[in-house]
Amino acid sequence: MALKLYNYTLSGSCYKVRLLLDFLDLDYERIPVDFFPGKEHKTLDFLDINPLGQIPVLEDGPMRLRDAQAILAHLANSYDETGHWLPRAPALFGPVMMWLMFAGNEIMAASAARLHDVLGYELDIEAARANAHAAFRVLDDHLTERALIGKTWIVSDHPTIADIACFPYTALSGDGGIGHEEYPAMRNWMRAFRRLPGFNAVSGIPEFA
Repeated sequence: MALKLYNYTLSGSCYKVRLLLDFLDLDYERIPVDFFPGKEHKTLDFLDINPLGQIPVLEDGPMRLRDAQAILAHLANSYDETGHWLPRAPALFGPVMMWLMFAGNEIMAASAARLHDVLGYELDIEAARANAHAAFRVLDDHLTERALIGKTWIVSDHPTIADIACFPYTALSGDGGIGHEEYPAMRNWMRAFRRLPGFNAVSGIPEFA
């Protein structure tokens, strides 16, 4: 089996990768990482795998990749024969990458809030929640504009890796005390995402299923 994912089940970033692997119907080996409480990602052995001490990490034959967004782009580029998940048309490619970066930066405030509430990480929880709400407002406004022209997805007429990247930490934000009541367009988008063929809640996070 060529594909190996260093994985922690409760990680939203690992969940992004598992979602795309499922959508593409790819076989892969999950290598569990004791992120909490063991902090295995900070051990010397794991730092040899990823010197940043972060998950997920994907091994694809001799290639080793860190960062969920980079992994999504690699999988879509390498294994999606339709080209839908990572469209190459100039009008779509740039926006997909823009929202991919948004998922890896601004939306991660929701991850921080979840780490605080679920795993007891010490951080400025009010700042994390405020930043997450600011990110959700940007996403909800964008999705509202898309809905006004009859579009469901963040960039294209079909879901892309931008949707996969943004989904986990928006959907799981309640774990960090961040509700969705103020974001109707985002709620509609999440409902549509869950109805996608190949969406597999079992491969996701148990309490989310």
